[in-house]
Amino acid sequence: MITVYHNARCKKSREGLELVKNSGKEYQIREYLKEPLSEEELGKLLDKLSFYPMQLIRTNEKIWKEEYKNKDLSDKELITVMVKNPKLIERPIVETPNTAVVGRPGSKIEDIL
Repeated sequence: MITVYHNARCKKSREGLELVKNSGKEYQIREYLKEPLSEEELGKLLDKLSFYPMQLIRTNEKIWKEEYKNKDLSDKELITVMVKNPKLIERPIVETPNTAVVGRPGSKIEDIL
């Protein structure tokens, strides 16, 4: 099953979801702003992405700039920050049973479908 971590207000996320829909494959949507990930779920997703936590953070978000930008945070602390502030998580993320990608550009999504 494919999971799309989706923010309906984001144009890139909507475009990524459309690519998954058009693939004809079975998928589910997780609106992670409404149903936040746990620290364990986010850790597993980071492993599938082969990302360090900092690579998944939207550093241009106001909350990042005002509250976290100049702090020296460990990977575990960064995961906690993303769980508490899911708006900071890059999007869209498409996850298959074996891998995951951040769909920027959309061709990354096509590559795993």
